[in-house]
Amino acid sequence: MAILEVNNICKRFQDNEVLKGISFSLEEGQVLSIIGSSGSGKTTLLRCITGLETADSGSICVGGRMTFDSERREKLSKAEKRENQLCTGLVFQSFNLFPQYTVLRNVTLAKELLVKETCRAEKCDKKEKKARLAAIEDEAKRVIESVGLSDKLESYPCELSGGQQQRVAIARALMLSPKVLCFDEPTSALDPEITGEVLAVIRKLAEEGRTMLIVTHEMGFAREVSNEVIFMHDGVIGEQGSPEEIFDRPQSTRLKEFLSAALHA
Repeated sequence: MAILEVNNICKRFQDNEVLKGISFSLEEGQVLSIIGSSGSGKTTLLRCITGLETADSGSICVGGRMTFDSERREKLSKAEKRENQLCTGLVFQSFNLFPQYTVLRNVTLAKELLVKETCRAEKCDKKEKKARLAAIEDEAKRVIESVGLSDKLESYPCELSGGQQQRVAIARALMLSPKVLCFDEPTSALDPEITGEVLAVIRKLAEEGRTMLIVTHEMGFAREVSNEVIFMHDGVIGEQGSPEEIFDRPQSTRLKEFLSAALHA
């Protein structure tokens, strides 16, 4: 069953047409990696899927919920926008942690805000609100432990390595239980010697059946962890197939050139 359906997504910035009719689907529990040269539209596509950019045309459906439809004329309500945003989680290249907060606070913050808003709407008493917030902290500790950072709960981002900061960012995304977890070049800001610790966490998530969409320049990792791979070039999908089809039997000259350059860099 497709949990993500992307249909004919187009996006331009002034005179630059970045996405030229992108369509694909992602099955629940599978991992789809997107590869391609810089400027091919990978990150813009991911930002459209997660709602950080608004596509010019097309539609996006996540878990049966239409999160974007260019044909819709009425404006989304605040509640609808929030529900759409919660369908996907995004782990950025540069971590985007709050430097003034501890690891635990970085991971709990977004969900605490949601719970407080829900409590106001439901007119919860102080005891119920306190219990819900305590449950969030307990959940966050379990999630932080799952990425191997249970000893860093009270540390601040400046006290962590790049790999540790990225693992905190992954934990933060997991806290909101997105239907699709998205990664935008999750190791591009890391030194080569600590890239492995982040890839190990993503590999574990894949083994657990987490649905993931990964923009990556790590070809070996994409081949190992993916069920499907998309090669993007000049705003279109150049080729799509299994890792074996993409990496062992590329069809287009452009993909062959890209792989040759990437694998011998």
